[in-house]
Amino acid sequence: MKPYLSVIIPAYNEEKRIGQTLTAVYSYLSQQTYSWELLIVLDGPTDNTLRIVATFAQGKEHIRWIDRKQNMGKGYTVRQGMLAARGDIRLFTDADNSTDMRHFDQMKPIFDKGASVVICSRDGKDAVGAIQARPQPFYKRFLGNAGNLLIQILVVPGIWDTRCGFKAFSATAANKIFSVAKMNGWSYDDEALALARRFGYDIKIIPADWQDAAGTHVTKLDYLKNVWEAVHIRWNLLTGVYARQAKQQAAGKPHPTPK
Repeated sequence: MKPYLSVIIPAYNEEKRIGQTLTAVYSYLSQQTYSWELLIVLDGPTDNTLRIVATFAQGKEHIRWIDRKQNMGKGYTVRQGMLAARGDIRLFTDADNSTDMRHFDQMKPIFDKGASVVICSRDGKDAVGAIQARPQPFYKRFLGNAGNLLIQILVVPGIWDTRCGFKAFSATAANKIFSVAKMNGWSYDDEALALARRFGYDIKIIPADWQDAAGTHVTKLDYLKNVWEAVHIRWNLLTGVYARQAKQQAAGKPHPTPK
């Protein structure tokens, strides 16, 4: 049976965090009345992440994983999961569980009213009540805020937090957006929202009650890479790269699904 909700968790070297996150997500989903699946997409981990995922899934229904041996980046991994998911609603969330699954309780009524894209924000300018219960270090906040101003100018104006790792899409929106997306790195969020806007989807925002978890894979260099990626996304938008791929899909020549 086709599930109502697919929860996609991208995972690289997450042996210290993935077990706790899977327990929390599975506990939440098991209490729901709607059908669901949990899809973990492994981004070529070199630690014990695969073993922990396989052990956790043993004897449990509605859990599957993609064991990709090559590390391709978080954007590639999220894209692969969103396109491989089967749910009517497809939500990706981080392996560190910084945004609790209970946030979907706020999203579901919005989807029930016909929304196609609903995201969480940690910034009160996006959604009243947003909380960072355990804030990021100062340098992350500074670099993130500076980067966001550039992202708003180039890619997604009007959204102050494009990077909260808890975003949900209808199946139609997910297929349309992620089948033409290109960013393999950390700018995949910005690209997905820019494409949502370009394809005419209204982005709904709910407040996040968010905690910064230890063990992030984001480095200071990644913030600099994001500047270049934002320029790249803007160039793709201006030159019609995404539009051409969307037309190819409509003509029956879909962009290849990441393997």
